[in-house]
Amino acid sequence: MKVIINVFLKEGVLDPQGKAIHHALHSLGFSNVNDVRIGKQIVMHIDAIDSIDAEAKAIEMAETLLANTVIENYSIEIAI
Repeated sequence: MKVIINVFLKEGVLDPQGKAIHHALHSLGFSNVNDVRIGKQIVMHIDAIDSIDAEAKAIEMAETLLANTVIENYSIEIAI
């Protein structure tokens, strides 16, 4: 089963990479961009009984290794 985990910084956490891209976009003439936040996407194929099992495994992986839950949030998408 295909699992997609998106990890992104919590609101209020400084994102210097996002600020740099925001500044670069403005320099290139994209003045309509108000804010940029950078995250990461992890795509994996895992063995699971069903989508509920896949989501439970993905949550465990995200909480244990993939996201620093002190400063990051994550979302999980199960693609069958």
